[in-house]
Amino acid sequence: MTATTDGSTGATIPPRAAAASDTDSTDPLAAGVPEAAERAAARAIEFLLARQDPEGWWKGDLETNVTMDAEDLLLRQFLGILDAATTRAAALFIRGEQREDGAWATFYGGPGDLSATVEAYVALRLAGDAPDAPHMARASAWVRERGGIASARVFTRIWLALFGWWKWEDLPELPPELIWFPTWLPLNIYDFGCWARQTIVPLTIVSAKRPVRPAPFPLDELHTDPANPNPPKPLAPLASWDGAFERLDRVVHRLRKAVPRRVRRAAMNAAARWIVERQENDGCWGGIQPPAVYSVIALHLMGYDLRHPVMRAGLESLDRFAVWREDGSRMIEACQSPVWDTCLAVIALVDAGVPADHPRLLKAADWMLAEEIRRPGDWSVKRPELPPGGWAFEFHNDNYPDIDDTAEVALALRRVSHPQPDRVDGAIARAVRWNFGMQSKNGAWGAFDVDNTSPFPNRLPFCDFGEVIDPPSADVTAHVVEMMAAEGLAHDPRTRRGIAWLLAEQEADGSWFGRWGVNYVYGTGSVVPALTAAGLPVSHPAIRRAVHWLLQAQNDDGGWGEDLRSYKYAREWSGRGASTASQTAWALMALLAAGERDSEAVERGVRWLADTQQNDGSWDEPYFTGTGFPWDFSINYHLYRQVFPLTALGRYLHGDPFDKAPLAARRGVRATAGGS
Repeated sequence: MTATTDGSTGATIPPRAAAASDTDSTDPLAAGVPEAAERAAARAIEFLLARQDPEGWWKGDLETNVTMDAEDLLLRQFLGILDAATTRAAALFIRGEQREDGAWATFYGGPGDLSATVEAYVALRLAGDAPDAPHMARASAWVRERGGIASARVFTRIWLALFGWWKWEDLPELPPELIWFPTWLPLNIYDFGCWARQTIVPLTIVSAKRPVRPAPFPLDELHTDPANPNPPKPLAPLASWDGAFERLDRVVHRLRKAVPRRVRRAAMNAAARWIVERQENDGCWGGIQPPAVYSVIALHLMGYDLRHPVMRAGLESLDRFAVWREDGSRMIEACQSPVWDTCLAVIALVDAGVPADHPRLLKAADWMLAEEIRRPGDWSVKRPELPPGGWAFEFHNDNYPDIDDTAEVALALRRVSHPQPDRVDGAIARAVRWNFGMQSKNGAWGAFDVDNTSPFPNRLPFCDFGEVIDPPSADVTAHVVEMMAAEGLAHDPRTRRGIAWLLAEQEADGSWFGRWGVNYVYGTGSVVPALTAAGLPVSHPAIRRAVHWLLQAQNDDGGWGEDLRSYKYAREWSGRGASTASQTAWALMALLAAGERDSEAVERGVRWLADTQQNDGSWDEPYFTGTGFPWDFSINYHLYRQVFPLTALGRYLHGDPFDKAPLAARRGVRATAGGS
C-alpha cells in the first residue's frame, strides 16, 4: 500500500492497513509477542521510575511552538530587562525550529503559520539577525506572500502595537468595563474559558492604555505595501454573526472617548484587583505562561514597579517556564504538567505490574494528596454551594482545578495501597462530589467550568487565537465516567447521563472527537475503556463500531497515528498519520477494553511498541499528540511517549484493572458520592 497526498494541504498521508473484520481474532498470537511485551514493559518501568523527582512527582517537557519564546523576548524588551544571554539562547532555539521555506510551524511536520512566523522573525531581529540574512529573507518573503502583518492574528498585532509596529486604532477594542458585566449578561468574563478569561482581563487594561515603546527597528519588510500596511477589508454581511460583531466593534471604538475618565480608571483598577487576587503562590497566574505575560504587562501599566512583590514574583515565575537544553538553547513551556504526568505515571506503573505498595508509588500518592485543592476558585462563580475538592494540572493553580486531572488522580490514587487508606478515601470522596457537582446540564463534563458554552465569545473579532470557551468534551467526560465506575458508581443516574451523552456523541464512522488530545484516536482511546468499565458489553454496537474504526485506521507498520490536520480536514486526516507511541497506545487501550486482546491488530500494535522502543526503555516521539486549542495550539507532552505505551503493554500483559470489580471495591472501600 502506498502513501497518498492530501490535496488541501499538500502533506503526505501515511497508508492505512486494509480494513479488518470486527471478528478477526481467530489467528493465534505470533510466537514471542508476549515475551517482547514483557521485556518492553520491564525496560519502560525502569526508565520511568528513574525519572521520578525525589519529592514524588514526574514532569516531562511541555513543548508547543516558538511564539512562547518570541513573546518572552518581546515582554523583556517592553519592560527593559532583555539581557544578552537570554536573547542568545532563545534565538538559538527559534532558529533551530525554522522550516526550509523560511516559515515556522505550530507543530512538528506541520505547515507554516503566518503569526508564528511573524513573531519568530521579530524575535530574531531583536537578537540581532540582519533582515538580509538568508534565513531572514526567506521568512520575510514567506510572510509577504501570505498578506504580511495585516493578515496575522490579533494577538500578534497586539505585540507589534506595543512597539508602534501596528496601530492600536486598527485592533479590536476590548474595554475594561467588561469586568463589571454580571454573569447573566452575554460576554461577561465568565462566559470565556478560564484560560481566555485570565488573558482577556489583563488585556482590557493594555487595550485601554494603548502603550507604545520605541521600536528598535522598522518592519517594512513584513508588509506587502509599507506605505499602506493595513489596507481596508470589506465587512462580513450584516446578517451574519461575524458581520454583527464587526460592526459592534466599530461602535465600541467610537464610544472609547465617551467613557468618563473616572469610570475607565475605576474599571481598570477593578481589573487589576482581579488579576492580583488570582496570582498563585509561586507568582504565576493559572500555572500557564500567556496570562502571566499579559498580567505582568497590565500591572506594570497600572504603576506596579518591577521591584513590587507581585511583579517580582510574576517575573520569577516566568523564568521557571524556561527549559535550558544541552546545546545552550532555551525553550519556553506554555505550561507545566506535574499533576497530570504524575497520575498518568502511577496508572501506567501499577497497570504494568509494579506492586501497589511500592515505595515510589507511595511517594507519588503522598505528593498528589498534598496537591489537593480544598478552597473555592473561579469555578465556584457558577457553583457557589459546591464544596471544593479536586486537582489542577500544574504545581500551583489553586484557582483553576480541572475535572480531567481530578478524575485521573482519583484513578491513580485508587490503584495505590496507601498505609493511610482513610486519607485516600476522603480525598477521592471529595473529588467524586466535586466532579459530580461540575456536571453540565447536558450530562457531560467540560475541563474547568460548568456549562461554559456561550456562542458569543468565539464571534468577537478579538478572539481569533483559538478556542475561548470550554464546552463538554468526550475525552473529559469519558475520564469522569471511568472514575465513577472505579468508585462503584457506574449505575448512579449522573454517571448514566454521562454515558448517554457519550453514546450520542459517537461519530458516524465509530470514532469520538478528541478535544484535549489528537484527535479521534485520543477520543476513541478514552471513551471505549470508560464505557466498558461502566458496564457496556463489548458486543454493544457502539463498541463494535469503534473497534471497526480503529482496525481500519491501523497503519501498515502496525502502529496508529493521527496528524493534527484532522482538526481542520477531518475527512482526509481522521485517524491518519505517522505511527506514534502514544497514539498506538491509545488505540491498543481501546481495543483491549473491547475484548480484542487476541486479535491480529493488537498483536501487531504491541509488536510495533516493542520494536520501536529504544535501548534505554523510552520511545522517541517528535510528533505533537496533545491539544491546547484544536488546530490552533498543539502540544508535545514529552512524557506521553512513556506513560501511555507502558499502560497499554501492562493491560495487554495483566488485563484491564476493571475486569473483576470496581477499584474501590477491590481496595475494600464502600462506594459513595459524599465526603468531607
